[in-house]
Amino acid sequence: MTRGGQKLWTTGFVLAIITNFFVFLVFYLLMTTMALYAVEQFSVSDSSAGFASGSFVVGALVARIFSGKFLDFIGRRKLLLGGLALFTAAALLYPLADSFAGLLAIRLVHGAAFGAASTSISASVMGLIPVHRRGEGTGYFGISTTLATAVGPFLAVLIVDSMTYDFLFLASAACAALALIVALMLKLPERTPTPAERARKWRLRFTDILDPAALPIASIMFVAGASYAGILTFINSYAKSENLVAAASAFFLVYAAVVLVSRLFMGRLQDTYGDNAVIYPTLVSFAVGLALVAWAPNAFVLAAAGVFVGIGFGALVPTGQAIAVTMAPPHRIGLATSTYFIMMDAGVGLGPLVLGALIPVTGFHGMYWLLAGCIVATTALYHFVHGHKRYRRGAEPATGTPA
Repeated sequence: MTRGGQKLWTTGFVLAIITNFFVFLVFYLLMTTMALYAVEQFSVSDSSAGFASGSFVVGALVARIFSGKFLDFIGRRKLLLGGLALFTAAALLYPLADSFAGLLAIRLVHGAAFGAASTSISASVMGLIPVHRRGEGTGYFGISTTLATAVGPFLAVLIVDSMTYDFLFLASAACAALALIVALMLKLPERTPTPAERARKWRLRFTDILDPAALPIASIMFVAGASYAGILTFINSYAKSENLVAAASAFFLVYAAVVLVSRLFMGRLQDTYGDNAVIYPTLVSFAVGLALVAWAPNAFVLAAAGVFVGIGFGALVPTGQAIAVTMAPPHRIGLATSTYFIMMDAGVGLGPLVLGALIPVTGFHGMYWLLAGCIVATTALYHFVHGHKRYRRGAEPATGTPA
């Protein structure tokens, strides 16, 4: 399958998709169950349970800060394999946690390994995608995350209900090990830092940690990530309180199906008609989905919300990433990628902590209404940070092929 003389579906691209699927499968297996596990195992509050879930992302955020800076100095393949090895080992430590503090420590380490591995694979795959098909290729790559979104929560609930948490942790370790095995067969495009970059290797100024060109769209993902964390972390508790548990499971299945379909064409729409033709509708759809979750008088409405959240947040992640790497110069692709996910991780990681403290005041309904309002406001924010810009696709700062 070629277009414009460059092949998209290479062996490396397929292996990268498979690796990413298993990495995110572990993320969703544990993210959707960790808050409940913390409550049942250590009798903590909703706020603390939210932090038990979000601390994984805090660890990932810290790792991304340094991974983006040192990616090309360490080597993309070395960072990926090292991160996955630690990712596998950390998954085996959960049964050993005999205190809430111990659980948090494991979550932070596990998250750091996730951050290093996912930054490496997400940045490196851009070198496997033809520049003129970046939106399309990023969307296809994101399908792996979408499938993990569907399979992960479903398997997690099934395992916890019919088996034990220890078996869940063992299954997570097995998935991490599969990611490592597939990654061993993956050859990533490496890039050699210039002498000037080597001279600045240990300098850690703001622009060495975060890429200014990627920050505008990354700020959108901070709010979107925090809003999606409200669903990911608390929808099971919300559904249980409203006797809509089956609908919550259906929500994730509908969400995943919609995202899977949307990513078959959203990237092409972005490449053909520009960023605004995709971003504005996805933000509006995300707001509508959150509003439906907040309202949800019955199981049908809650499940239907998955359609709008799928078109919204599900399509927003890859299209936003395509913008981030497009706006950055070629030698800062890795840093732009880490900047994008640092901001999204910050939202996903801090969201459960803040929202967990908010729930006793607003209730679940009020929290989701508030999140819907935040996404509406974010639509205006997008206009000011990126939407008002005018440039031709194919003439961006990052038109060189990333190494």
